[in-house]
Amino acid sequence: MVSSSDSDVPSQDAVLRKVAKRLIPFIAILYAFNILDRTNIGIASLTMKPDLGFSDTVYGIGAGMFFIGYFFFEAPSNLILEKVGARIWIARIMFTWGAISAAMLFVTNPFWFYTMRFLLGVAEAGFYPGMILYLTYWFPTAQRAQAVARFVAVSAIVGVVGGPISGALLGLDGIGNLKGWQWVFLLEGIPSCLLGFVVLYYMTDRPEKAHWLSDPERNWLIGRLAQERQHRDKQHGLSLLQALQSPAILHFCAIFFLYVSAGYGLGFFTPQIFKALTTWSSQTISLVVALPGLAGAVAMLLSAAHSDKTCERKYHVAFGAGLGAVGIAIAALSGNPYLTIAALVVFSIGSGICQGPFWAMPTSMLSGAAAAGGIAFINSVGNLGGFAGPFAMGWLKDKTQSYQAGLFVLAALMVGASILAMLARHSPEDERAAAARGVRTDGEGMPLVDEAMPTLPSGA
Repeated sequence: MVSSSDSDVPSQDAVLRKVAKRLIPFIAILYAFNILDRTNIGIASLTMKPDLGFSDTVYGIGAGMFFIGYFFFEAPSNLILEKVGARIWIARIMFTWGAISAAMLFVTNPFWFYTMRFLLGVAEAGFYPGMILYLTYWFPTAQRAQAVARFVAVSAIVGVVGGPISGALLGLDGIGNLKGWQWVFLLEGIPSCLLGFVVLYYMTDRPEKAHWLSDPERNWLIGRLAQERQHRDKQHGLSLLQALQSPAILHFCAIFFLYVSAGYGLGFFTPQIFKALTTWSSQTISLVVALPGLAGAVAMLLSAAHSDKTCERKYHVAFGAGLGAVGIAIAALSGNPYLTIAALVVFSIGSGICQGPFWAMPTSMLSGAAAAGGIAFINSVGNLGGFAGPFAMGWLKDKTQSYQAGLFVLAALMVGASILAMLARHSPEDERAAAARGVRTDGEGMPLVDEAMPTLPSGA
């Protein structure tokens, strides 16, 4: 029997730092390419839309069609990952999504635009929830929000260069008889295919196979995670079917749906908004669109560190979603590009605050197949918002000849996400972690202000 005693290793923090150093930068790079291939349609659309004669409605449907394919194949993909291991399945995901992303260069009409975006969603299905699930194999509950946030934040920082790169690739227009947007898809899809082979070589499925940890380090980590797993099973004891029917899981789906609808509705149309407001070049717009992500990455790390320290989740999510709503509302009211940039920074900060604490909530309640299916279910249902938000933006733009109405709708969705977050249950697992750290709560899982929530930490 593997001991889970805290005295088994000289420093638990040192073990978790070693795990984070090995895993986080690598999976963050994978996620950065995932986001790039999923969202480069935003920059490509600056020339693709006029070249192919697509309306805003056609573009909004096509951009969002990705999430329809994603929805149907997300949960099955995560269950397969749980069965065969992350290394093999993530490699498969990366190779197929890279190939389909590159093949977007062959799009010539709305039908093939919708089809290829749907297939891209099918290929990518399971990557993000798979990474969330993968982190539960390695990080205890009390460190999980920071693990998620570091993974997403590092990828966001790396991804900041993605927009400018896409903008620069538009400048290849005419070379090899290809349009600039065709070069964007081709040259940004190939690296994802190649990274699939790197995953096979570098990724470790679980701590039991982590030969880069010493025996005491590996044994402590295995024991600690097993202990938490047993406690979750005792507290919740949910089968996969029960998890999918759980009111708490459905509540998380609703929060994530509203949050994603607003995020992708804004994200896919931000380049178009700046194109309407300014005479800036595509390269300048691609740089401007990328920069607010840095502020979001910093906010993400600070929020996750504070959430883990206080073992409080839902009020972090509620505050972040509310702040995001303010940012979108400012963008709707602004006719000035520089004020719009400031509004995007506010939105990015609010969005970043939500990320780590949100995913720490369901992962503290689920384990095994219930975790694999439950996390994927939340992500897949929530990501239907990736279709709803862009479709609403495109349709309202064509109807009103302005982005303002769509932006107000997105702001309202973020307000809804904030309200639902405040009504969410607090996890008993987080309450137990709070008690172990000596953090007093108010009986509903909310840490008392005098002890738990003085100021944000200066770093993560």
